[in-house]
Amino acid sequence: MSTFAKRERLLLADLLETAGPEAATLCGEWTARDLAAHVVVRERRADAAGGILIKALAERLERVRAEFAAKPYEELIQLIRTGPPRMSPFSLKQVDEASNTVEFYVHTEDVRRAAPDWTPRELDPVFQDALWSRLERMARLLGRRSPAGLVLRRPDGRTAV
Repeated sequence: MSTFAKRERLLLADLLETAGPEAATLCGEWTARDLAAHVVVRERRADAAGGILIKALAERLERVRAEFAAKPYEELIQLIRTGPPRMSPFSLKQVDEASNTVEFYVHTEDVRRAAPDWTPRELDPVFQDALWSRLERMARLLGRRSPAGLVLRRPDGRTAV
């Protein structure tokens, strides 16, 4: 696992463990348990994870995610900590870094910011740059069909279109 993705993975696992399975998240109606199940299914069940992007597979994804959510919470946390199975594309360092750094950062913030006493997290500049770089690539891909333009603006004023 890469440095950033691994660090964020472990931080997310620790935070989910501390928050507990019924903790609120910023992911709609999802609890911490639901979010943990999502992360596990995304990495471990390629047959279902396609539903994240392909609407026709969304029902299957939700069914498999619910099955994982029914597992003991501690098991879900351990599956997150240990990372993807060897045969998962996410086990490749480059895929892990490209796909999981932002995913785990965002979901960590989904749990952190749902707590009433949360405070902003200080990010080191190298990690900030890594996040922005990945977000710029993701925005081009995910925003390509948007009828409106998409502009990312960093706190220092730099932009990416």
